[in-house]
Amino acid sequence: MKEKTDTRRKFLKVSGTASLGFLGLYQFACTAKEESKSLPANSAIGYGKLKKDKEKIFNLPEGFSYKVISKRGEKMADGFLLPGEPDGMASFEGENGKVIIVRNHEISPGNTKEGSFGQNNELLSQIKPEEVYDFGKGEVPSLGGTSTFVFNEETQEIEKQYLSLAGTNRNCAGGKTPWNSWITCEEDTTLAGGESEKNHGFNFEVPATEEIAKAEPYPLKEMGRFNHEAVCVDPKTGIVYQTEDRSDGLIYRFIPNEKGNLRAGGKLQVLAIKDQKSFDTRNWKKLTTPKMEQGKEYAVEWLDIDDVESPKDDLRIRGFENGAARFARGEGAWFGDGEFYFACTNGGHKSFGQVFKYIPGKNEGAKNEGDDPGKLVLFVESDDNEILKSCDNLTIAPWGDIILCEDDPHPFLVGITPKGEFYKLGENIGFESELTGVCFSPSGKTLFVNIQHAGLTLAITGPWKNNA
Repeated sequence: MKEKTDTRRKFLKVSGTASLGFLGLYQFACTAKEESKSLPANSAIGYGKLKKDKEKIFNLPEGFSYKVISKRGEKMADGFLLPGEPDGMASFEGENGKVIIVRNHEISPGNTKEGSFGQNNELLSQIKPEEVYDFGKGEVPSLGGTSTFVFNEETQEIEKQYLSLAGTNRNCAGGKTPWNSWITCEEDTTLAGGESEKNHGFNFEVPATEEIAKAEPYPLKEMGRFNHEAVCVDPKTGIVYQTEDRSDGLIYRFIPNEKGNLRAGGKLQVLAIKDQKSFDTRNWKKLTTPKMEQGKEYAVEWLDIDDVESPKDDLRIRGFENGAARFARGEGAWFGDGEFYFACTNGGHKSFGQVFKYIPGKNEGAKNEGDDPGKLVLFVESDDNEILKSCDNLTIAPWGDIILCEDDPHPFLVGITPKGEFYKLGENIGFESELTGVCFSPSGKTLFVNIQHAGLTLAITGPWKNNA
């Protein structure tokens, strides 16, 4: 355990000093493009060349293997069907070495093919209306939410899975909390009316438990109503950072009134670059605004924002007008050791994607935080889609590398080392679908990932560096 922690701290120290890792990736992308458009599938710094999968689903390096552990439509332990469109996930320690995974499902109302209740919602009568956030008047219920499964890492088998949150819309990503729960986020801002009984665009909390139980569908409204994507929580302060999947989105911070109790309410704020009002981080070619420099630390300030339930879905508009920084589709986020990382899917000069890092200040969230403000760094801005494209969900490996999912019909799992060297860890060759939900088991032995549109969850094992 100590060795893994030390390795991870080494990565964070390296990346925090000069951001060399991500700058290195950018520089490699530029030079590789000049040398050849036919880039190697991998390099010596990763795990070797990707081998063709005989099953024609997922290519992996030599010595690695995957197992499809769940499929859309399977009957679960609670009698419902496993929903489709799996998205963000996180793992938790269960009893006797078991792994608990809470998994999102990005499903819209009416898409019964992907839902838990059957093609004609014939299983809807088996759930209590109060257990469903938006029952849709019993006719068109919201079909998104979360499922939870218990995984035996020794046998590489799921022992049980069940519906753990029902009645929400398009649960895209989310984030793990230090208090053993998952915050699931709605990437949808539908208002009540017509077939919908409730407003959407909120976060919901789901306990990580082996017991078959549905989370109370309680919307955390004070965390804001917007097109949510992901969250990550600072274990030191309990502050929750949030991304917004809009081409003109913001980065949000929620300071809870009570650490570990999000229902107790709190304050919502938006990130701004200090002394640069309404800064545009997207670096798009068509923009004439100043570009964000890679590797440079930008001091930030956090601005209060009101009317957080935003019936007009205008938090990002009002926030930008008041000085907040603008981002290009904030997506996956993951908290490391004293800092967090987030991806912007179509940011950058060529819209191939960006990865940012935020370093909280010593007094983050306190009245005197301006004495030592948080810092924002643009780590990578891909200039070549052969290197990195449409970065989405991400996680930090136990040995320090960042692992990214690509949101593309032909996506890769892309690794980035602390020195900025990139490698391809996996390739989806079986389906035209993005990859989602990448996360490691608590032991670091198994990597989980979804092939979203196929409705598959994979468990990947092999000679990981932390287990060598």
